[in-house]
Amino acid sequence: MNMLKSSLVVLLLGVLAACSDADVVSRNLSKSADMFEVNRRVVFYNGITDTYMLTIEGRCSLGNYDTNKYLSVTCKVGDEEYKKHFLGLSDNVTYFVEQLEPLDVSVYHYRVVFKPQVVLPDVDFRGDLNETLGSGE
Repeated sequence: MNMLKSSLVVLLLGVLAACSDADVVSRNLSKSADMFEVNRRVVFYNGITDTYMLTIEGRCSLGNYDTNKYLSVTCKVGDEEYKKHFLGLSDNVTYFVEQLEPLDVSVYHYRVVFKPQVVLPDVDFRGDLNETLGSGE
C-alpha cells in the first residue's frame, strides 16, 4: 500500500512540475473566454481568394467539441443573450483568433468554475398532459 501511495505522489509531482507558467496562464485565459470574459476577434480567411470571409468580434468562445470540418463561435451579446455562428473549414478556408485586450489571470493557480445550477437540468415539457397520463375517453 505504501508503494502505491509513493507512486501516486511521484506521479502527481511529475505532472505538476511539467506545468509551465505559460500553460497555467493559457488554461486560465481559455477558461475566461469560455465564461465570456474575453473580448476577441475571430476572422475566417480564404487562402485562395486572399479575402476575409467573416469577422466576428465580441465576448466569444470557440467551440470546445468542434471537428476539423467546422468551427462554432458562441458570443454573448447581452446580459442573457447569445449568438452562435458556424463556419465550415476546408483546405482553403482557415481562421485566426485575436484577443483584443489584456486580461489579468493567475500564473500560480488554475481557475475552476463550479456552477451548481447546471446540476439540475432545465426541463421543457412538450405535449398534452392528458395524453401522457392516459386519460380515458
